[in-house]
Amino acid sequence: MEYLIGIDIGTTNIKGVLFDSEGSVIAKAESTYKTYYQEGGLVEQDANDWWKEIQTVCKGIMSQVGETVSSHIKGISISSQTPTLLLVNQQGIPLRNAIIWMDSRAEQELEEILNDVGREKYTKITGMLPAVSFLPAKLLWMKKNESDVLKKTHYLLQANGYANYKLTGEYSLDLDQASLTQCIDIGTGTWSKEIEKAIGIQFKDYFPDPVSNTKIIGYVTEEASKMTQLPVNLPVVAGTSDAIAAMYASGLSKMGEATEVAGTSSLVFAGTHEPPKTYHTVSAQKCNLDTIPFVFNSPITATGASIKWFIDNIGFSEEEMSDEAKKNVFNLMNEKALQSKPGANGIIFSPYMMGERAPLWNNHAKGMFIGLSLNSSKDDMIRSIFEGTSYALKSVLEEFKRNGTKIEALRVVGGGAKSQTWLEIKASVLNIPIYVLEEKTGDVPFGDAIIAGLAVGIYKDLTETIRNIIKVKKIIYPNKEWVNIYEERYVFFKKFYENLDLSLKEYEQICKIQ
Repeated sequence: MEYLIGIDIGTTNIKGVLFDSEGSVIAKAESTYKTYYQEGGLVEQDANDWWKEIQTVCKGIMSQVGETVSSHIKGISISSQTPTLLLVNQQGIPLRNAIIWMDSRAEQELEEILNDVGREKYTKITGMLPAVSFLPAKLLWMKKNESDVLKKTHYLLQANGYANYKLTGEYSLDLDQASLTQCIDIGTGTWSKEIEKAIGIQFKDYFPDPVSNTKIIGYVTEEASKMTQLPVNLPVVAGTSDAIAAMYASGLSKMGEATEVAGTSSLVFAGTHEPPKTYHTVSAQKCNLDTIPFVFNSPITATGASIKWFIDNIGFSEEEMSDEAKKNVFNLMNEKALQSKPGANGIIFSPYMMGERAPLWNNHAKGMFIGLSLNSSKDDMIRSIFEGTSYALKSVLEEFKRNGTKIEALRVVGGGAKSQTWLEIKASVLNIPIYVLEEKTGDVPFGDAIIAGLAVGIYKDLTETIRNIIKVKKIIYPNKEWVNIYEERYVFFKKFYENLDLSLKEYEQICKIQ
């Protein structure tokens, strides 16, 4: 038997899995690290924390297997959150904390770039809507505010590229991560000259040359082996973004299905025969699956994050927290949501706690509970969060349909797939069945391990491999009594945003002045 390792550097934690070539999980481990939030939309992480916790995860995996397994591990692939701005010097040492995708400090710089390049032209160049999450605006911010750091920079790395460097001593950038920087001209496949000119830097001076996701970029060094317990000379693959690894892990392999990777944020995918008719709401990219020519790839910012916000800031009393609930507060959330009726006693929640990406692309959007009264309960608020995040998902899938594809079923993976109540609400809001995968599959590192298997020749065909390995455990169907209620509420979910958006922008400006 041959074995593969997949690791994902997420927004809040690192997960790893080791499975055999037939897809049976042999070992897995995970570890968390800190995110630093500051005023002005600054969100950063310490790359040294990534490396420290990667060591923890790798040691955790290797401690669960014996010599027979460890001697037959054939490859490792790492995915990560994206895009990230990590600047390292010639010795590969980080020059500052990494600026992650959640950071929104560079709104002014984004507008400067768009004024120079033109919004429509920028969108045509990158194939995506402009947003402060991506790297051009952040690079301009660095040039204006930390030019001394930029001058010392040898390479700009993504999170998985930094991990690959620590394992092999080789710098790398996979093609998927490169395309998601918004620095690539999708028409030519090269760095965009127009965006370079607007920023005033040459991308080739900062980024490693992009390579295929399945390229072996190096091998685990003796030093890295001592720190991780991984075998010396283990092939390390270029890897991919957490989004694409998650899509593979979800089993998405045919038209008519969509996938939601439900974590802190949600990543939403669906196959399409051609790129979007308009890039105003959603974006798409070429797909490596032979059954799906292009794939819509649209992120929702704060789905799971909205639930965590409620737990952290409102939470539960001691009387509500049984010993079992203390072990898993999310089970308590499920129970509480079911104590409220569909429609949450009139409350509609807008899950725009950090602005919104797809399909609004509005950094000024705000989270809201609308319809609160003295009759509202905590149970109603919890259910409204489950429903509001489901409405946000529906708004994305509607844009997919508007751009020419059909959605007849949804695969849900990630932490959100463990919430039965949330899944039942999603199925009813969307009015389509939801596929829940076997627990051994579906998580992002599973997709990474598949990529490693393709790279080292264990698997020959991506589509066939996904269909053979990824299995559905159960199907959740819409609750017919809930469907009509949610159809009515969804209309107002959209209307509330449309009518309040301008007022929120004005209010935000007043708050900033004061």
